[in-house]
Amino acid sequence: MNENKSEQELHTENLANQETAAGEGGELNLSIEEQLAQATQKLTEMQDSFLRAKAEGENIRRRAMEDIAKAHKFAIEGFAEHLIPVSDSLYAALATEAGDAKAFKEGLEITLKQLISAFEKGRLIEINPAPGSKFDPHQHQAISMVPSEQDANTVVSVLQRGFLIADRVLRPALVTVSQAK
Repeated sequence: MNENKSEQELHTENLANQETAAGEGGELNLSIEEQLAQATQKLTEMQDSFLRAKAEGENIRRRAMEDIAKAHKFAIEGFAEHLIPVSDSLYAALATEAGDAKAFKEGLEITLKQLISAFEKGRLIEINPAPGSKFDPHQHQAISMVPSEQDANTVVSVLQRGFLIADRVLRPALVTVSQAK
């Protein structure tokens, strides 16, 4: 469409566009010094905004680093709160003078229940495979292989229980495993 217009028509359109722009912003009527002053003021405002945004970003980063450090420092706090009653029960058991083995055993069983409850609250899951269950090298550590009537590579006995935290093995269960016949 512009190809069909004459140079005079294009020049007239440009002048009209410039007058419209001048009427809207008034920048064409300003002197170069005034335009420079406006641009300098705008630059100063933008620099100030940039510096404020940069400082805010640094403050957010610093606060996040402090929060992470506190989380690492006090991560065990909740779990420790669950273990304190177990400690209290053990001290109470040691302080008693009762010579009754049955009462002492009952006290130990109650303390063990408290400990298991504390483990559950702390998301510490016990690995205690049943005899005859399939050996899992990700959760079990074979101490020895023994001849057995069970299928090969199954747990014969548990020597020490293992533990998981959030599906991550903290300590594998120590087991004996059946040999192939």
